[in-house]
Amino acid sequence: RPADSHVGRSLSSAAPLHEISEPGAYIGSTPLQLGLSAATYGLGRATHSPRMAALGADLFRAQLLAQGLTVGIKEGVRRQRPEGGGFAFPSGHSTVSFASATVLQQHLGWRVGVPAYALASYVALSRVQMQRHYLSDVAFGAALGIAAGRTITLDRERRIQLAPMATAGGAGVQVVWDRS
Repeated sequence: RPADSHVGRSLSSAAPLHEISEPGAYIGSTPLQLGLSAATYGLGRATHSPRMAALGADLFRAQLLAQGLTVGIKEGVRRQRPEGGGFAFPSGHSTVSFASATVLQQHLGWRVGVPAYALASYVALSRVQMQRHYLSDVAFGAALGIAAGRTITLDRERRIQLAPMATAGGAGVQVVWDRS
């Protein structure tokens, strides 16, 4: 959080980055992410590919979990965006993008994971550059997305649950790990 103002001013004042950053808002949007995951699942079912269908299902579940946690935390924290509107913390675009990258890495390995994480990082930085989020919003969103993606792809023998949690002064994330 201490770097929020400095990094935000530096990125947003770099005019050449504005045009390059604009697609990040589209790429990291929840409707696009959910649509692509549903299409992956449907294509897997249509082609009788259990591996592709499982990937699509895990992408969809991770994105729903990520978005649910994001909305819960946004409602609890209610941090204003740098440009003055809406709720900023955490970044939903960053959360779903990193959830998708994590699921892709877990299913397909680092050859796919590295570009997926690079794309998720691009989405996150575009949100700061366009003054929709602070650096801490996208950093927390990235961590939350990774946690959501890992939650969905953990071994079936281990179960981990993430849930939004209200506290007296704000909000949090409750983590329960059941190893039984």
